[in-house]
Amino acid sequence: QVQLVESGGGLVQPGGSLRLSCAASGRIFSINVMGWHRQAPGKERELVSVIMGAGTANYADSVKGRFTVSRDYAKNTVYLQMNSLKPEDTAVYYCNAVVKVVRGGRDYNYWGQGTQVTVSS
Repeated sequence: QVQLVESGGGLVQPGGSLRLSCAASGRIFSINVMGWHRQAPGKERELVSVIMGAGTANYADSVKGRFTVSRDYAKNTVYLQMNSLKPEDTAVYYCNAVVKVVRGGRDYNYWGQGTQVTVSS
């Protein structure tokens, strides 16, 4: 089994910053994609950002220029630096990872438990 543990959420004022972390552990041979999604109350879960194994990153239009995703490959950890936060960024943020547990095996998609981010004055 693979576990993803997120940290770093909290309450911040508009214009402020937060840094989310997500560490993957367990039976891992390799991780291809790691990323972040979010779900606001009454809305569907949406993609925020993903970072591929080669380091290529993609972002939702709503966060481009404000959020930065990065990875520590040695620690199987992904980060999301969130700057210039807006009230509409308020949501539960979920980490996910696409993992191979054995060489040449299929990919499995794992999710973290979520961390709350609230942007409010």
